[in-house]
Order: sequence, then C-alpha cells, then structure tokens
Amino acid sequence: MNEREFYRVILGLEEPWEVKEVKVDVGGQKVEVRVGYREGTLWGCPESGERLPVHDHVERSWRHLDTCQFETVLICRVPRLRLADGKVWTVPVPWAEKGSRFTQLFERLAVTVLLAARSLKQAAGWLRLDWDAMQRIMERAVERGLARRELEGLRRLGLDEKSFRRGQNYISVLTDLGPEPRVLEVCEGRRSAEAAELIRTLPEAQREKIEAVAMDMSAGYEAAVREALPAAAVVHDRFHVSKLLGEAVDRVRRAEHKALSAEGDDRLKGSRYLWLWHPAELTGGKLEAFEALAYQNLRTARAYYHRIQFIEFWQCADVSEAQKHFAQWYHEAQRSRLGPIKKVAATLKNHLLGLLEYFNHRITNAVTEAFNATIQSLKASARGFRNFDHYRIRILFFLGRLNLHPL
Repeated sequence: MNEREFYRVILGLEEPWEVKEVKVDVGGQKVEVRVGYREGTLWGCPESGERLPVHDHVERSWRHLDTCQFETVLICRVPRLRLADGKVWTVPVPWAEKGSRFTQLFERLAVTVLLAARSLKQAAGWLRLDWDAMQRIMERAVERGLARRELEGLRRLGLDEKSFRRGQNYISVLTDLGPEPRVLEVCEGRRSAEAAELIRTLPEAQREKIEAVAMDMSAGYEAAVREALPAAAVVHDRFHVSKLLGEAVDRVRRAEHKALSAEGDDRLKGSRYLWLWHPAELTGGKLEAFEALAYQNLRTARAYYHRIQFIEFWQCADVSEAQKHFAQWYHEAQRSRLGPIKKVAATLKNHLLGLLEYFNHRITNAVTEAFNATIQSLKASARGFRNFDHYRIRILFFLGRLNLHPL
C-alpha cells in the first residue's frame, strides 16, 4: 500500500474523491495531503438533483489528526457549481462540516480534549492551536448540539440568576429540572423582559407543556413566567427561603453582638457560622459551643428558633397541612419583636401561593444551585469573562448535556 492509498483508507474517501499527492516535511514536522476528485465528474445540483459540470474551484485546507506526531493538513481545490438561478454552490466535502477548517475526526478529538481540560488555554496547548481556534470549535460544538437537542418530555423548569462581571451585572439561567438536569439557555440580564425572552427560546409547542417553574421571589422572574408561560405554576424555591431566613438570623446576631460588646460581653463573638447549621449537622466542639449559646436568653437564639421552625413547613404532607403550619409560624414570627424575622415573614406571606405550589410539584432549584457552582469554576478558570457570548458558550458546552461531537 503506497502513501496515497494509505491516506485514502484512513480518511475513508470514496469515489469520486481520491488522494492526489502526499508531501512530508520532516524538518517542519508536517504532512500535507492533497485531495482531489476523478476528472470529468458531474455533481448533483442541491435543488434539482440534475448532474452539473464544475464551474470553478476554491482552494481550502483542514487540520487533521497528527500522523506520528507530524501535524497533518488536508488541502483540496473544492469544486463549485453554477446553479440554474445563477448562484454558485460549493460542493460539500465528506471529511469536514460546512464552514469548518478542521476535519470531523480532528473536531471530535478537540471536543473530547476540551471536556477534559481545566481551561480552554490548556486544551489549545495540547492540540497546538491558538485560543481563537479552540473557541470556534467550542462554538460549533454547541451549535451542533443545540440543533440535535430533544426537548420532548420537558415539563419543569428552573430560573435563576448568576453574576457575570463585577458589580450589578447578572445573567439568567434556564434549566431543565427533569430526571437528567441540564442548562437549556442563558441570557444577559435578569429583568422581566429579558427573562421572558429567555423562556421564549423554547419552541412554542414545548412551552405549552411546561407545568411549573422553580425560582426565587423575584418580581421580574414571576412576571416573565406569567407572560411567557401563563399556564405554568410558579414554585418559590425553598433554598432561597432558607437563605432569607439565614440572613435574617445573621442581622439579629450582628445587632445583638454589637450591643453586648458595648457592655463587655463577647458571647456571640465568632459564632456566625454556628447559626448557619441545623443542630443535627453539628458535632463535637461545634455542637457544644452551639448548645452553650442556644439555651441562653439571646435574641439570636430566638431568631434561630423561627428559622428552624420554618423547615417543618417543607415536610408537610399536603397544601392544607402546609397552610396551617404557615399560619401558626407567621403568627409567632410577627409576635417575636425581631425586626428582620418579621420582615421575612411578611415577604413569605406575600408569596404564600408560590410556596404552597411546592406541594403540587415538589421541585426546587437545588440543581440550578449546583450548576452555579460549576459556572463559578468556569469563570475562575477563564479568569473572568468580558464577552457574554463566550460565557454562554462555555456554560452550554459543559452543562447543556448536548451531543457535541461531529458525526
């Protein structure tokens, strides 16, 4: 088998394509494989199927898998046809997708390397490509994956925000809360109109099947769902509620610590993290330190009690039981004389319908929060993003559960 036949076989070329020439540059560690086609070939018109002669050519090259550590490049004068309407059409080549400067086999390798690498820069180093080339490969992979994506069975969504740049810059993340969670799409901003457009990236037929959306108590997000998914239930996320109550406890602690410190009492010093946990999650010295404070007549301990009592709300069997539990909890919270707790209680009462929807759909944004941790690591590995489009591509590439590889 000569070298032309060798490359014809490993490239999987079939008639009328053939290898015309192979050049090996030992000093430059490079192999050039020139591909052509059988002379006199007529090509099928993409519109009519009529067999047409070649009008002209355009020379293009593609990076291929290395040959024994030698960079391998395919070169071809690709035939173009003059169609009946006067337009010129370039014949597709079987070794690469349209618009790509890499063979399908190389792109498959590149996608695999990107998935394994800690950063795009590291993947580029492994493949001996520049950053821009790797970014284009990633963009093509996401475009390919989105075109193939199946949305049948999508019923429950998550909607959450994530910081983008420094300051008040946010993105909104739309997630599938089904058995195999995934990020569906990302948009810049978190206002009502932006979130509604994000939801409308789903096909209309699929939007009509959405039953519920988990979210925080953002008025903008709720308005977006009411507009774009009028038949879907809004389910306020239990983890966001826990966060609000945790912050209320911490505000009480800080105010009380300041007052006690002025009297020379440092009981609450260094106790911030103790109040973040449930007592059942504490052991050893931390549990002892917590119990030493919890049974004292402290405003912080009383605020913590209200936070722990609300956890039982989520353990109710149904909506009716949950309503009764909330009414009792709310009554006690309003009588607590603890400003931050009373404020959160009022907020929860205003959003009670969304809280009660949990018992109809049993969804939370826990998956979305886990995705946020991965998104944060993507930001860290890239040392931040200035370009939203790059940020979006990175998120969908790693968290979209897309079929990224070329066929």
